[in-house]
Amino acid sequence: MSKRIVIVGAGINGLVAANYLQRQGFQVSLIEAKDRVGGACTSETIELEGQQHQYASGASVLGLMQRYIFDETGLSSRLKTFVPHSPKLVFFPNEEGPTQIHRDPKDLDLELRKKWGEEGNTQAFRDDESKVIKFLQEGYKEAKTPSLSNAQATLGSALTDLWITGDAKNLLDHYFSSEKAKVYMAMTVAESGPVSVYDNYSALTIPIMDSGSIFGGYYGFVYQGIWEVTEQLQSINMNIGVSLYTSSRVCEVNNNQKTIIFEDSSGQHNLTYDKLIFATDPLTASRLMNHPDQIEAVNNKKLLGSSGKLNLLFKQPIRWKDNVDHPHSDSAFRFIFSVDNIEDFNRATLSVCEAENDYEPGFMQIYCEGAACRTMNQNITYDRIAIFFKNLSLRKQGVDLKNVSNEIKTLIFEKIQNPEDCVWDQLSTPKDLQEKFFFPGGNIDHMALSDGQMYFDRTFSSDPKNNFYGFFDYEDIYYCGSGSYPCGSVAGTAGYICSQQIIKQSIE
Repeated sequence: MSKRIVIVGAGINGLVAANYLQRQGFQVSLIEAKDRVGGACTSETIELEGQQHQYASGASVLGLMQRYIFDETGLSSRLKTFVPHSPKLVFFPNEEGPTQIHRDPKDLDLELRKKWGEEGNTQAFRDDESKVIKFLQEGYKEAKTPSLSNAQATLGSALTDLWITGDAKNLLDHYFSSEKAKVYMAMTVAESGPVSVYDNYSALTIPIMDSGSIFGGYYGFVYQGIWEVTEQLQSINMNIGVSLYTSSRVCEVNNNQKTIIFEDSSGQHNLTYDKLIFATDPLTASRLMNHPDQIEAVNNKKLLGSSGKLNLLFKQPIRWKDNVDHPHSDSAFRFIFSVDNIEDFNRATLSVCEAENDYEPGFMQIYCEGAACRTMNQNITYDRIAIFFKNLSLRKQGVDLKNVSNEIKTLIFEKIQNPEDCVWDQLSTPKDLQEKFFFPGGNIDHMALSDGQMYFDRTFSSDPKNNFYGFFDYEDIYYCGSGSYPCGSVAGTAGYICSQQIIKQSIE
C-alpha cells in the first residue's frame, strides 16, 4: 500500500483530503504557498476607532458541507454554528414588501400564489428536487464517480433528462408559471459565472446548490467567521500527524522520481511521494506539471467568473425595515433582484461575456453575518453583512468601481433604518478574486458550471471511468480543487470523494 501523500494547496478540499487520508494510515504532507491555510476561507483585519475587526475576505458562509464530513473530521466538536430558520426574503422591483421563501413546500406554495400569482406546482418541484438531491448526496457519501447511467437507473429517464442533462429554462417552465418564481430559482445557474439558462446541464446547478448544508438547511454561519473552519481543521490535522509547510512555493514536480521540490525562506526542500494531489485551481496544477498541451487544455475551458462581493461594517446592529414575525429574522438571507423576468435575467447574466459594461444589475444575496454571530454571543455590538452579486466583468478592481459600490449600497440602505451606522465598505471584483485567491478568470468555482464542465465531465482525468480524480494521464497524480466535481461551493466534497477513491484504490 502506498503511504506517502503530498497535497499541494491547503484550502478546504486539501484539508479535508488530508484529514481522511492521514486517519486511514497514510503519511500526509501539505504544501501551501500562502503563510496560512484556508484558501478562500480566510479572514482579513481592519482597525476602526481603535478596535480590531475581522471579516471574511472570500467565502462568508459554510456552504453545503456534508454533515458526515463535518462530524467525521472533528469539526462539529470545535465550532459554534447557526442556521437561520426564518424564511428567506426576496425583493423584486416595484413590489411591496418581501416575498417569503419558506422551507415547507406547502407554505411556499401559498406564498408564491399570493405574491407572484404562481399557478404551477411548487410542491411537485420540491418533491422531485428532493429525489435528485438524495441521489446526489448518496453519491457524495459513497464516493461514486458521477454517472448518467446511475442517474437514469435511480431517478428514471424523465427526471434525469429534466434535472441533470436538461436546461434550467425547460425545468422551470415545467413547474412554474410566474416569471418571478423562475428568476428566483434560476439564481444558481449564474452561481459560478455567465451561464445561460438555455445551456444543457444548467438545470443541475439548482439541486446542487439546494442540496442542504451540514445543518440540514441551505447554508450555515460559523462563529466568529468562516475562517474558523479551515483554521480548526488544520489544528485537528496537525494533532493527528499531518505535516504542514506554509509560505512554500513549489518549484518542480518530477513524477518519474516521485519527488516534489519546494522553496521557503530557508531554501529548497525535497519531498518524495507515492501519490500527489493538487487541491489548487486547475491552471496552477497544469503549470506546475509544465506540460504545454495540458496548460492549453485547461485554458480552453470556460473559466470566466462574474461574482463580486461587498463587505459592509456597521457600528451598531442593523435594523431592517422588512423584518417578518419570525425568530431570528435579523439574520434571514435576503435577495434583491433588479430584473423580474427570465429573459432579462439571462441577458444580464451573459452581458459579462461581451464585457460591454463593468457591471450589469441582476441580483444580490445578503448574508447577515453579524446578526448570526449575535445569536451565539449577545455581547457582539458591531455588525457586518456580506453582499454577493453577479454580472461583474473581469476588467477592473473594486477600488476602481466606486460607482458600483455606491449603487449596491443605495439598494441595501433603502431597506435599513440606520444606514448612517455603516462605517466601512470593501468591494471585491472577479479581478480582485483572481489576484487574491488565484481564481482562474475570477471564477469562484474555478470553472463555470456549464455544459462540458458539469457532472461526469467535471474532471481533468484522461480515464474518468476508472480514475475520476486523476490528473490527465499522470500515474499517481490527482486533482480535487474547486474545478472538479461537484464544485467549490459544496465545501470539501471534492476532497472527500478524491480521498475515498484513493483509499479504495490502495486496498484493491
